[in-house]
Amino acid sequence: MGFDITKNNTETDPKILLAEFFKAFDSFSEEEQSRFADCWNYLCEKTAGIKRNCGLPYFLHPIRVAAILAQGQLDIDCVISGLLHSIFEIEGISEDEIKKRFGETVYKIVRDTSKITGLKINATTIQQADSIRKMLFAMIDDVRVILVKLADRLDRMRNLKSIEAKKQRLVSSEVIDIWAPLADRLGMQSVKSELEDLSLKYSNPDVFQQIKAIVAQKKDERAAYLEKAVNAIYKSAEKLGISVQISSRAKHFYSIYKKMQKRNVPASSLYDLLALRVICKTNAECYTLIGIVHGLWKPMDGRFKDYIAMPKSNGYQSLHTTVVCEGKPLEIQIRTSDMHNMAEHGVASHWLYKKGMNHDKVDVNSLAIFNQLQNLKKEDLSNERFFAELKGELLGDEIYVFTPKGDVIQLPQGSCAIDFAYRVHSGVGEKIIGAKADGKIIPITAPLQNTQIIEIITNPQAHPTENQLKIVKTSKARQKIHAWLLANDPTFEDQAAAEQRARDLDAQNERSRAIQEEKRRHRSKKGVNPELMERKAYTGKIIVEGTKNVECTLAGCCNPQPGDLIVGYMTKKGMKIHKATCITFQRIPNIENRMITVEWEGK
Repeated sequence: MGFDITKNNTETDPKILLAEFFKAFDSFSEEEQSRFADCWNYLCEKTAGIKRNCGLPYFLHPIRVAAILAQGQLDIDCVISGLLHSIFEIEGISEDEIKKRFGETVYKIVRDTSKITGLKINATTIQQADSIRKMLFAMIDDVRVILVKLADRLDRMRNLKSIEAKKQRLVSSEVIDIWAPLADRLGMQSVKSELEDLSLKYSNPDVFQQIKAIVAQKKDERAAYLEKAVNAIYKSAEKLGISVQISSRAKHFYSIYKKMQKRNVPASSLYDLLALRVICKTNAECYTLIGIVHGLWKPMDGRFKDYIAMPKSNGYQSLHTTVVCEGKPLEIQIRTSDMHNMAEHGVASHWLYKKGMNHDKVDVNSLAIFNQLQNLKKEDLSNERFFAELKGELLGDEIYVFTPKGDVIQLPQGSCAIDFAYRVHSGVGEKIIGAKADGKIIPITAPLQNTQIIEIITNPQAHPTENQLKIVKTSKARQKIHAWLLANDPTFEDQAAAEQRARDLDAQNERSRAIQEEKRRHRSKKGVNPELMERKAYTGKIIVEGTKNVECTLAGCCNPQPGDLIVGYMTKKGMKIHKATCITFQRIPNIENRMITVEWEGK
């Protein structure tokens, strides 16, 4: 046939498409081919006569998605799931039917892919976009769901020209905010780069065409320049007995666009648009080759990066350097074939299809897909176990829930509807009286679950309570409730302030005890019985901040006696005296600002 099964084409005969698929991907076993053919026939039967908005048969997009997954050498369950990823859109298709006919694994991948497709995704900030990406992981138990969805997005971007310009920009924005960074997080550089370039093509077509024209300029001259550099590396490597593969390329358009923005210059002013990739066999050869390259050309200062010794958080490993070759900057990447496979396919490389391979055994030693991923010690892990580890590390102690409009709210694990309400708006939090999760009434104090759609019910007469303060998990909710109670509830006892008062009083008491002890020691040295003096030392009168003869009232709650440690404060009726240890005194509102220094008058 001669056409690329992963790209758009005019062929619509199901039998020819199936034959072309097996011709392009001939590594499947007979049993796997039979499973795929059965699934393809089922899809064509159920969607017969259904056409998309572009006028082409419904089944063309699914087989292209399956082909993208097969091209990435993913296992047959994942490829079949790509074929069926949108099957639940078709009327009359039941989940039980898919599970019974194609198995539990395929059913779960298709179900979760449909769940993601049905989301209303709104991201207006980088933080919201990151929360959405994390939330997607919270929703699923098998990373192949994300791989199917990335293949779906990639094919839709490749065929976006058939929809109106406004929708093209919206889809491109979602891809650049959510799906391209997700591919990057999973280490899938080739998918990330193509998604970014296609997004630029539709979101900013003028810039895209400008960059395309500049990259295409002097193509023959550029090819001759790169050929000289390639030959120089081949020749030097051969002398040392190192076998290498070298490919040359212009940097992808979106990375050029980001450089234009960063440096605030047009693409024509950028010189480092060319790159070479050198692939060898071992880590030691990588370091030998970087020495060869720096011997051939002068390296640019600060442009050498060692991602082999210090891999990126998504598992990427390579040596990067930029050298000055014939007066022009030339970026060179050096890596082993295993590193290259990881760079191109990322996490998907751990589901590579190989004949005779046990798909339940995945070697994830030294893998670092997500930031701060713990070191996985076991040699053999099932896909499910492997992804559970990754997901747990990625999500940490956070949950991700939706507003009814589709905005994602990130909260600490254990947060309730009150926390959610305050995160939406302080006014909503103050007036909350009830909540719904996925349309069902829930207690406002119940912990929320990942991916629930939360709706808050308010009442103008409602207000925060002390009980809410004890329940909420987020600092914003605690601060807002605490402030409202201090301002509006005279019965509210500020626990933090009470504890501080107790600490202040303890400190004051300690100082008083120290003073009294020093007096006792002084009297003892003079041969006076301290205990006797203690009883006779006071007149029963009180000195207030150094002033005698101030009228005072002794508090009946603690009945202070001469010699007791005392504290005082001013009331409307005059000075009142308490024992320093009096609990009633410690509970008086704002007492730390009303205390007055008092002491018993001595003889």
